[in-house]
Amino acid sequence: MKKQLLLWVAATVLCSSCAQKKETSQPEPFKAGEFKEWAQTPPMGWNSWDCYGPTVEEHEVKANADYMADKLKEYGWEYIVVDIRWFVENDKAGGYNQTDPRYVLDEYGRYQPAVNRFPSAKDGKGFKELADYVHGKGLKFGIHIMRGIPKVAVEKKLPVKGADGITADQIYSPELQCEWLRDNYTVVADKPGAQEYYNSIFELYASWGVDFIKIDDLSRPYHLGEIELIRNAIDHCGRPIVLSTSPGETPVANADHVRSHANMWRMVDDVWDTWPHITHLFDVAQRWYPYIAPGTWPDCDMIPLGRISIRGERGEDRMTRLTHDEQYTLMNLFCIFRSPLMFGGDLPSNDEFTLSLLTNKEVLRMHREGTNVRQLFQQDGKAAITSGNEKTGEVYLALFNLNDEGVSVIDIPLKDLGIEKCRVTEMWSDKEVDQKGDKISCSLQPHASVLYKLTPAN
Repeated sequence: MKKQLLLWVAATVLCSSCAQKKETSQPEPFKAGEFKEWAQTPPMGWNSWDCYGPTVEEHEVKANADYMADKLKEYGWEYIVVDIRWFVENDKAGGYNQTDPRYVLDEYGRYQPAVNRFPSAKDGKGFKELADYVHGKGLKFGIHIMRGIPKVAVEKKLPVKGADGITADQIYSPELQCEWLRDNYTVVADKPGAQEYYNSIFELYASWGVDFIKIDDLSRPYHLGEIELIRNAIDHCGRPIVLSTSPGETPVANADHVRSHANMWRMVDDVWDTWPHITHLFDVAQRWYPYIAPGTWPDCDMIPLGRISIRGERGEDRMTRLTHDEQYTLMNLFCIFRSPLMFGGDLPSNDEFTLSLLTNKEVLRMHREGTNVRQLFQQDGKAAITSGNEKTGEVYLALFNLNDEGVSVIDIPLKDLGIEKCRVTEMWSDKEVDQKGDKISCSLQPHASVLYKLTPAN
């Protein structure tokens, strides 16, 4: 009996030691470049910014998750993203930098959700329960943060978790502070404790169950040092978290760096529901076609369709101001370009037309499976973009009239598409189009576009 008791004690001590070791051990880091496997097709989801600005609340996030699970998940939509300033108790739409923001932080200077807006975050639970709710719908959960370290953490000299006595005031700089939002200071990348700070916040986000993170004020100017700290922190947090850098315009000179560190990056500043925002996208996108690749996506920004600005930053509560033709033009560009699709409107407020733009199986298959995306031309207010489907042999062709006046006739020789004969289908209506001779020809009203699927014929 005594021998058995000793064996039981030894086994208990050993198991306790193993459990303690397991509890305190660090997760295995991901391999270099492995993050590109996490977004093999362009991410698709909903973001709270266009409709709720910095004021979204938990019940609104859940309502959009419910809608996505019910009506959009089967089409590939999966991310639910809580945008800016979820850690401020008294934020309001229509302006930042109020004199008395009530920030919520933990003892290590890491932002926490404001409980008056996100009740499930009480008792230090963060976004864990909200993420669990989203995951329970078969979806993925994301958040937005700003580059840098909170000013409050610096002012209070809060400790950096895991940095052996280093405090926030030892790793910051007031230089290059975000011009339009003053919550944070720059983290100086080569300071002792800088990496540990970013490690600590991603350790926290991983424990919450975050799948996607949009990080603002990284791209203009391009903060190479902090981007590298972020990439390293994600790779060591033990959870695959898709990284979106924001906002644009990301410098093309940094294209190789950004695609080796992020899954998606903004090409432009915020896109809203005005025609000049759309034409600007066409101009900027011309420089980014060579960088469209699985796992790393140039990003056209959020989709400002449906009901937006409920408590937003640009204008009053409204349905998008873009006409139906302009909405098709936006969706045709985003989809054939293979931009990430992050819908900005309030999903439960969608009308049937808006829903139809998000649920066309053939258009979304092109977005998911298209390859060799290239612009044929953009001149005289007209543009043509093409891609192909290696699985089916189909060729996709989008034609655009970007002019403000006059009907544009656009002709595309089939030889420019590598085709001799084909069947032509208009993709939104799924109707065949008469095609005569050796070219594709169409007439488009101002701001209108068309999206064709060309099926080669024997």
